[in-house]
Amino acid sequence: MQKSFSDSYAAAGVDVTAGYESVELIKSHVKKTNIPGVIGSIGGFGGMFELPFGEYKNPVLVSGTDGVGTKLKLAFLMDKHDTIGIDCVAMCVNDVACSGAKPLFFLDYIACGKNYPEKIEQIVKGVADGCVQSGCALVGGETAEHPGLMPAEEYDLAGFTVGIGEKDKLVSGEHLKAGDTLIGVASSGVHSNGFSLVRKVFDIDSEDKINVYVDELGKTLGEELLTPTRIYVKPLLTLMDSVRVNAISHITGGGFYENVPRMLNDNTLAVIEKDKCFKKPIFDLIAKTGSIPERDMYNTFNMGTGLVIAVDNDKADEAVRILNASGEQASVIGEIKAGEKGVELC
Repeated sequence: MQKSFSDSYAAAGVDVTAGYESVELIKSHVKKTNIPGVIGSIGGFGGMFELPFGEYKNPVLVSGTDGVGTKLKLAFLMDKHDTIGIDCVAMCVNDVACSGAKPLFFLDYIACGKNYPEKIEQIVKGVADGCVQSGCALVGGETAEHPGLMPAEEYDLAGFTVGIGEKDKLVSGEHLKAGDTLIGVASSGVHSNGFSLVRKVFDIDSEDKINVYVDELGKTLGEELLTPTRIYVKPLLTLMDSVRVNAISHITGGGFYENVPRMLNDNTLAVIEKDKCFKKPIFDLIAKTGSIPERDMYNTFNMGTGLVIAVDNDKADEAVRILNASGEQASVIGEIKAGEKGVELC
């Protein structure tokens, strides 16, 4: 008897029924992200969202896309997949919020060697949790099964978000000037950057190594490294409602030396006092274990500070108060001076 097309597709390594099952399993997680503006339900050919034009005089859409990177290797080794989606959302929505925009909706893309519905559900649960934390809706996504292209137990995760902001309230850096105060906001840990170096330093290639309890961390190495990236959207939007923010830098890949200059104008220098920044034991452990020079650490990692925010000097105390009241750890860490564009860590 001739095989059906679906039988042939299954023989090629793609399980169509698993895809259907995954969609059913994730529906409850997607539903909890619904906010005003969502049109339709999951499973359509396109995610739809009604823009709140009436709330804006001159609305501007701001988009962002990113992935999780090799932090995924930790999720594979620990067989823990319910938080990695938070990282994916965070890397996108934090960037959008740094422009002064409110994230509206998010879409994810999962490429996997084999579709295990329960695993896909856990990944999407994390994505949905991240969307709830940032106040945006998960309006769609794609799960692609790639047999032969990647190992059956592995997957890649990326996402895309669109936000909206009032044109004259966007954070463009145009108001940044010498004399501005720099405020640091604490990170939750390594976040989602530098994991290729982290894995090399700790020679992470087995579950045994990441399950070792580390006294300095108060938890296992794996638990520390898999801590989700902090999502700063709601505290930033709260801050911007009361204080004009002149510039923001999201400290991601490239650390301080690459990201802080991105928020600067010509002839402005960011001077940051390292002792005033937030410290986390994981970074001391990475530097010590890998014998990594301090400059290389600050050129790779957030070092405990996930955001650097510039405000007028006379608004610094108010800004710190608002951020701390929003549940963040924030403090003054430096200032903007006149000089060649760049960052000086002292």
